[in-house]
Amino acid sequence: MACSQSWVRTHPTCHVKKLQRMSSKGIFTVPPVTNEPVLSYAPGSPERKALQEAYDALFANPIDAPMVIGGKEVRTGKTKPLVCPHDHKHNIGVYHVGGAEHVTQAIDAGLAAKKNWEALSWENRAAIFLKAADLLAGPYRAKINAATMIGQSKNAYQAEIDSSCELIDFLRFNVQFAQDIYRQQPGSSKQIWNRVEYNPLEGFVLAITPFNFTAIAGNLPTSAALMGNVVVWKPSKTQIYSAVVIMEVLQAAGLPAGVINLIYSGGPDTSKVCFEHPAFAGVHFTGSTGVFQDMWKTIGQNIHKYATYPRIVGETGGKDFILAHPSADVKAVITSITRGAFEYQGQKCSAASRGYIPANMWEEVKAGVLADLASVKMGTPRDFTNFVNAVIDEAAFDSITGYIEKARSTPDATIIAGGTYDKAAGYFIAPTVIQAHDPKFITMVDEIFGPVFTLYVYQPEDWEATLALVDSTSPYALTGAIFSQDRYAIEQATRALAHAAGNFYINDKPTGAVVNQQPFGGGRASGTNDKAGSMQNLLRWVSVRSIKENFVPPVDYRYPFLAADA
Repeated sequence: MACSQSWVRTHPTCHVKKLQRMSSKGIFTVPPVTNEPVLSYAPGSPERKALQEAYDALFANPIDAPMVIGGKEVRTGKTKPLVCPHDHKHNIGVYHVGGAEHVTQAIDAGLAAKKNWEALSWENRAAIFLKAADLLAGPYRAKINAATMIGQSKNAYQAEIDSSCELIDFLRFNVQFAQDIYRQQPGSSKQIWNRVEYNPLEGFVLAITPFNFTAIAGNLPTSAALMGNVVVWKPSKTQIYSAVVIMEVLQAAGLPAGVINLIYSGGPDTSKVCFEHPAFAGVHFTGSTGVFQDMWKTIGQNIHKYATYPRIVGETGGKDFILAHPSADVKAVITSITRGAFEYQGQKCSAASRGYIPANMWEEVKAGVLADLASVKMGTPRDFTNFVNAVIDEAAFDSITGYIEKARSTPDATIIAGGTYDKAAGYFIAPTVIQAHDPKFITMVDEIFGPVFTLYVYQPEDWEATLALVDSTSPYALTGAIFSQDRYAIEQATRALAHAAGNFYINDKPTGAVVNQQPFGGGRASGTNDKAGSMQNLLRWVSVRSIKENFVPPVDYRYPFLAADA
């Protein structure tokens, strides 16, 4: 028999029994987390067969991609084609273009969901993202990889390490990082209990995500949401194909309606509505430096409109380097160039784009890189023997090939490999190596974001001057690698290039950062260096409240020093 309120007030034992019948509470520990193993996709393996089948099924069935606002599919009827970069005449589907009104609807849906979402216990928020990780590791693995291969033209291995493994790692390790954050509590003194709360931000977060990594597209909205925030998510139009699968997985994992709202509105509409809204609380961005700087300027101009100072977190461009010391292992340098510059067609923000090779090993390095590239196959990712696939779209194709033609037409540079391209069927550009005779030649300085690697040959005695050259050539500071077997030179380079790369590699290529192993981000023009894949990033999405409770508060304002001398 239930106790009446009057009975509870006069019979406290009934109240105790009532509480005992409620759900138990506890201090929970998340399941142990390790990095997701990378599957091999070797001939005859079950994962290869599953991926080929998933690819063929998706490729043969065009999709109709709606926005998802407040948990509901939104179709505007105004559609644009989804383009397959390596077969741009093949129909893989359409997406529904949104306008300013859909940005407003997404904000409203997020704010409507905010109260319940931020009030949900952290372990129940965490469970959703842990389930999403397990879905990606299991029943959705082939689908998310196939979607990334088709929509972003990644080979099977590049899709596996991105859309499966890295996204799974983000989801799982972010939960671990959140637990570690919540456990960070202050000390307390006698009769005092001090504690801190990690509240979500007051308002909504805008996530603007790039085309080149499905994992980043998934991490930017989910990392903020995990910490109790609601999110408006605008993916790159060239990543929508796999973004649809991410949203499908999150909904299958039980993400409540309105927590993450997926929109396909244009950049100007999105910026205008979000950056003028008083509830704008932060932006989680990966994209171009120019766009990020324009966003920052707009936010600054509107700062008086916001209820709180927005968090601005962004990772932008890079002009990432490989620097070989005269003592370097030549074969290691060769492999770092082939992999670091040309995996995923040089479209990783971490991809090697400029190199500095000492004259004492140049001919050997040159011969090795040319031999590697002679064996590299280029074509559709459906053919698993292809190492290189297509660049993302026609605009990228035209921009990249423009740089190649500049190198072809000047005495300041020589194309020593590649330099050919064709966009008749797909946006294919052969891996291109340029030797710059001027260390400040345009392709040594500008971000190209394609399969173009430019190198400068320096004299071994100019090692120290080359360190200064590497540090000063580019405004960016994302990734960089040095190769040396001389420990003094390694320390010297590490110190000299302290601000030249947020992710610095010693005797390894400058790509392939792994969650919880190499937190990723750079400084200077490359971004705010808030390190995706670490606790530091999640701290940007909380507002900390410090609480002090006094168990025996003072009852007299007078301090002992106020007493008169005897």
